[in-house]
This record gives sequence, structure tokens and C-alpha cells, in this order.
Amino acid sequence: MDLQLHGKRALVTGASSGLGEAIATRLADEGASVVVHGRNHERTVAVAKAIDASYAIGDLGSDGGADEVYAAAVQDGPVDILVNNVGAYDMTASWASTSAQDWADLYNVNVLSAVRMIQRLVPAMRERGWGRVIQISSVLGAVPAASQPHYAATNGARNALAKSLARELRHSGVTSNTVAAGGILTPASIAPLTELGREHGWGQDWEEIEPRLVEALAPNDIGRIGRPAEYTSLVAYLASPLSSYLTGATVAADGGWHA
Repeated sequence: MDLQLHGKRALVTGASSGLGEAIATRLADEGASVVVHGRNHERTVAVAKAIDASYAIGDLGSDGGADEVYAAAVQDGPVDILVNNVGAYDMTASWASTSAQDWADLYNVNVLSAVRMIQRLVPAMRERGWGRVIQISSVLGAVPAASQPHYAATNGARNALAKSLARELRHSGVTSNTVAAGGILTPASIAPLTELGREHGWGQDWEEIEPRLVEALAPNDIGRIGRPAEYTSLVAYLASPLSSYLTGATVAADGGWHA
């Protein structure tokens, strides 16, 4: 299917590794001109070179850093697609171990970084009459657990942010949506998850461990962890002209998570 992304320019934040890198790669494969964002210069440049993209270096946790990223992103042309993927989490965090400052710090990374880029890029999209804004959040924003309470709260905020932005942008040609992700199996996560499975007696190799790990930690109706391509396909569709009737939506890509 032709997603009609040729001639569109996309900024993917937090794209120097993991899901952000996979999203940037997919958009480039679909014909978009991509700007890879990251804080680490070496990793960000490496991803950009691999997919023949440009790059923007900066910390979106501050207004100054956001200004630097914005300037680099629009240097070669206006941005049509903004994928706010920057985010942080701590699987060991609990109510007892997180301070009010921890909550504020995570909110700054997971929510305000997106707000900063929206404020800088969306007004020009509205003026041109076309644009796509996509937040990457987590299923925990809708089904929070006792652990990582501040992370769940930031993802609830991401979902609400996208819906509010859709109302703000009504009749403008610019859409705003969220992808609420479940588990994501990245190359970097297989080894630690396999080791975790062995420690719990769930098996020795990944094929044996995965279904038992999912049932114990992230029960869903598919019975496995999501693959990056399953998320990038959804993001690519939301970024395309084909998704013009979809806005204000939180699309759960979580295998039917029921924990």
C-alpha cells in the first residue's frame, strides 16, 4: 500500500535507538524525509546516516534544548509530521520509592517535551492546512499498575494531551492521535528478559520463556510481546494522508492487555 508519504517531512523524537529508531526507519522506507532526534550525538548521527536522514541534537527537557532541536529540524524545510516518542521509565519505581520531585522530573521528560515541540511546530502546520501529530504513550496510561505510578500518570497525560490538541486543531487539516503501546520486544531487551525468565524458571530459550513471561508480567489476549514493526506500521498509517478521518484517538496496540 502506498502511504503517500513522499514529499512529507517527519521529526521523530527520541529516535537514536529502540522504538524511535524503528519508527524513523519505517517512515524513511515509506518515502518521508526524516529528521532523527536524540541527545547522544554519535548514536543519533549513526541512525541518520543509516537511513539517509538529517538529524537534530538536543535535550527536550528544557526550552533552550527544544529551540535547538526545532532550528535543526526545520533547517531544510517545514516539518509536516511530529512523532513525540521521547520518554523515560523505571520498572523498579514504586509509590514508596518516588518523591514528588521524581514525579515532576518524569512529567517534564514524558509530557512537557512533547508540549515544547508541539508549540514550536504545530502553528506552521495549521497555517499550511496539513499536519500529523502523534504521541507515543503506554497502555499503562489507561490500566495503571501499583508500580511505576508516576509513569502511568504521565501516559494518561499524553493521551489527554493528544485529545485536547485534536479539539484545538479541529477543521484545520492537522490531526492529533496517540499510540498506546504494550510491551515492545527490541533487540536490546531480549537478553535481559531471557535472563529474567531463566531466573524465574520459565524456560531456557526465548521461545519457551516468552509466553510464560507475558502471562506473569503483562497478560494479553495475543500471548506475546509486540514487535517493533507492529508499532511502526500503525505510526506510519497515522502519519499518512490516508488517516485523515482519524483524530483525537488513543489507539491501543497492546495485544488486548488485560492486566
